[in-house]
Amino acid sequence: MAESTVWWIVTGLLVAAELATGTFYLLMLAIGAAAGALAAHAGLALSGQVVAGAIVGGVAVVAAYLARRRRPGDPSARAERSVNLDVGETVQIDGWGPDGTAHIRYRGAQWTALHRPGVAPRPGPHRVVELVGSRLLVEPL
Repeated sequence: MAESTVWWIVTGLLVAAELATGTFYLLMLAIGAAAGALAAHAGLALSGQVVAGAIVGGVAVVAAYLARRRRPGDPSARAERSVNLDVGETVQIDGWGPDGTAHIRYRGAQWTALHRPGVAPRPGPHRVVELVGSRLLVEPL
């Protein structure tokens, strides 16, 4: 069996493993294996094929890591309406305590509300944006 065929089989196995696990980095390693296959088609010795695959795969992994790190994080599941039906509901806050919390009546129970960081707390209607433990994180409307 030709060396390039082995590289293509490894590429296919890495793509299949990525599809089964959802690990994006395996796809980057598959790109490196494809580079090894192309190096084999170009007639490079086995050491050159390995070096080409390692360099291309390594650069692809580092590039994917840096691109993912720069992207803003996904919102917390606690802030999604499909997970928590309180998100998006309106509450009335009559006043804030010195510790930055407010005690409100919501859904027939006593709740502690927190204001969103960077937003000055003020009385009035607020929207629930996230559930933090047993507290409501709110922002003014």
